Amino acid sequence: AGRSTFTDVYILLAVLWGASVGYGTFISILSGDWVAATMSCLSAAAMVGGICFRNFGAPRLVAIMILLSLGPCCIAAVLSGEAVMRLTLVQIPFYLVAMSIAAFHLNKLLVTTMKAERENDHRARHDALTGLPNRAGLVHASAHLYKADQIGEGKTAVLYMDLDGFKPVNDQHGHEAGDQLLVTIGKRLDALKGPDDMVFRIGGDEFVVIVRAGDQAEIASFADRLVSEVPVPFTLEPDVSVEIGASVGVALIPEHGADVMAALTAADKALTLAKLGGKAQWTLAT
Repeated sequence: AGRSTFTDVYILLAVLWGASVGYGTFISILSGDWVAATMSCLSAAAMVGGICFRNFGAPRLVAIMILLSLGPCCIAAVLSGEAVMRLTLVQIPFYLVAMSIAAFHLNKLLVTTMKAERENDHRARHDALTGLPNRAGLVHASAHLYKADQIGEGKTAVLYMDLDGFKPVNDQHGHEAGDQLLVTIGKRLDALKGPDDMVFRIGGDEFVVIVRAGDQAEIASFADRLVSEVPVPFTLEPDVSVEIGASVGVALIPEHGADVMAALTAADKALTLAKLGGKAQWTLAT
């Protein structure tokens, strides 16, 4: 939400909480009231389990809180003069080590799970070949990055690009060459776009670029660059060079659609008109 938090205060309170538990156990043991001492030791031990599992995202904090909660028991055991209490000198260090190790293992499990979820989410929204966001990434961007009520000033355009003559490259040079060409196209589009723009590969030889600009003239200029610069000859191998074209359909938000997905439909229709009109050109949606 972008709001500041009181993390440092929370950590300090957690440490003081552990220390207060340790202090309560310490004075209970030294009081000579063994019923109170037993209850306080059991309470401290039980709470340490909660500390471990509640705060496993911060295993070093767990170790400190356990040490402050149970450490005073060892000191009080020596000062109490009761020989049986000295068993805590063996038991508590073992407990401290075991619970700290458990916290570190839980933390590792948490981090591993979070990384796996992040990677799966990335794979689901990105094209494996080019690394660009895919159709699912476009839908996500439409819902989160380009909300209709957040478009703001200026113009936002959806440019739907289809490559002209891509199939013959696959047929003549093989799919590996075609894949190499698509990767190069993706890099070329990424280099052409502005810092606030996004490029997507939504399938086959179809790409979508979402552009933010000050006015419609800037968008027209960008569309001209796509048509002229994307088809520059590609060198697939030292002795193999291919040249393809690019047809582009352009739709504006909100003129041709209230959001990205609606504008994409209009851009798709404009792309069809560009193809029918002779290819290697761009057409604005009507």
